[in-house]
Amino acid sequence: MALPSETVYGLGANAEEPAAVSRIFEVTGRPPSHPPIVHIGGTEHLDDWVQDVPGTARLLAEHFWPGPLTLVLRRVLAFPLEATGGLETVAVRVPDHRVALALLSAFGGGVTASSANRFGSLSPTTADHVRAELGDGVDFVLDGGSCEVGVESTIVAATGDTPTILRPGGVTREDLETVLGCPLAVPSTSRVRVPGRHPSHYAPHARVVLVEPEKVVAEAERAQERGHQVGVFLPPSFTGAPVKAHAVVTVPGSVAAYARGLYGLLRELDLRGCDLIVASLPVEEGLALAIANRLRRAAGPRPCE
Repeated sequence: MALPSETVYGLGANAEEPAAVSRIFEVTGRPPSHPPIVHIGGTEHLDDWVQDVPGTARLLAEHFWPGPLTLVLRRVLAFPLEATGGLETVAVRVPDHRVALALLSAFGGGVTASSANRFGSLSPTTADHVRAELGDGVDFVLDGGSCEVGVESTIVAATGDTPTILRPGGVTREDLETVLGCPLAVPSTSRVRVPGRHPSHYAPHARVVLVEPEKVVAEAERAQERGHQVGVFLPPSFTGAPVKAHAVVTVPGSVAAYARGLYGLLRELDLRGCDLIVASLPVEEGLALAIANRLRRAAGPRPCE
């Protein structure tokens, strides 16, 4: 079953049923070593799934759940390893979406869910995206409208006293640091396996090229002249002449609107037949840190490269 959240749509299964969890990996092509996230109905259920929870993790849960924050903690021994990629840790969060919370409340357990797309491709932010991506591989799609945040949750390794951000997302680094009263690292590599760390991820069919904002137009026009069908992410400050490219979209001036529309804009350029997308990174602060992370992954080397 595909279900909505405030971040993206997920493909979910009973977290305590190994066969059902395996079906998620089968439908999405997700590697068994790439664990999905367990969604629970509230902070009161946290200790059903994890153990040895530090005070810092409880503090973050109290401030940001329900919401786009995932905590990586030590699993309880009864939790099946099939749902953790064979790890002794599990990623857990409480989604901030009325449909998802109603489902979790009615179900009474945890739902393991990955983004409802083929592994490595664009995450879906509408029910139509899910159907277009997975087709009959999904039995049911709960339509909860467009996702409000539009990028995945922030993942924080929280097994020790000093948390670490493993994936930037819908809760900003600055907000986390304000609550904890200390700076948080965002390492480029980690031994902890979590969603979204593959070199190529969140990728459209078109190849993505990242350049400095002032070079976007020139790079796009050069690629178009070389025979590419070029899609362009124009920076919001662009005020020049029309761009000579196959398709052009202007990045929203609001960072929240950009995050909400990011995957939809990339899908639009795919649907318009682009084989190359030229974009630039936003200033990496606040929610824009997550946008930059997704664009870097989208531009990462594809498996065949």
